[in-house]
Amino acid sequence: MGSAGVLLLLMFLFPMWKITLIAPQYPDGLVMHIWVNQITGDEEGTLENINLMNHYVGMKMIEPEMFPELEIFPIVIYVVSALAFILAFIGRRKLYLWWTGLMSILGVVGVYDFYSWLYDYGHDLNPTAPIKVPGQAYMPPLFGFKKLLNFYVWSYPEGASILLGVAVMLSVLAWYLTRKRSF
Repeated sequence: MGSAGVLLLLMFLFPMWKITLIAPQYPDGLVMHIWVNQITGDEEGTLENINLMNHYVGMKMIEPEMFPELEIFPIVIYVVSALAFILAFIGRRKLYLWWTGLMSILGVVGVYDFYSWLYDYGHDLNPTAPIKVPGQAYMPPLFGFKKLLNFYVWSYPEGASILLGVAVMLSVLAWYLTRKRSF
């Protein structure tokens, strides 16, 4: 359980998600990283380039300040990490499952929130945009690949998401290893 708490704290060192856009005008691609507490690009100016392109089809600007999750999520990580350390100290097996359930619920809520953001971002378009394609939505994929006009878009979890998954698996392992053996 203590190791699960440590892995959660290490999430701040790696991005949670990666979205890559490739098009003729960007053959090397534009790569956006979504972290626990920030949104960045592979290079300086990446977010500005994405915002510039998206403006033409009426998509909202990507501005980290518009995501309260970037302020809330770090607090959640600190709290559930502290809980993991407390539970490791207490050593109550049933509480390990409780923590696993809590983390699973938080994970589902986080993925739903991300999906909702992607949906809104790709469907709520400015009607006065310079480029309009009737019936076209520009929602990036939650997971996997999608072609949007002349852009190829990939969306995948990154290191912090993997750490989160391993932390949950460690809590199940802790529960399993602390069971009473009867021979």
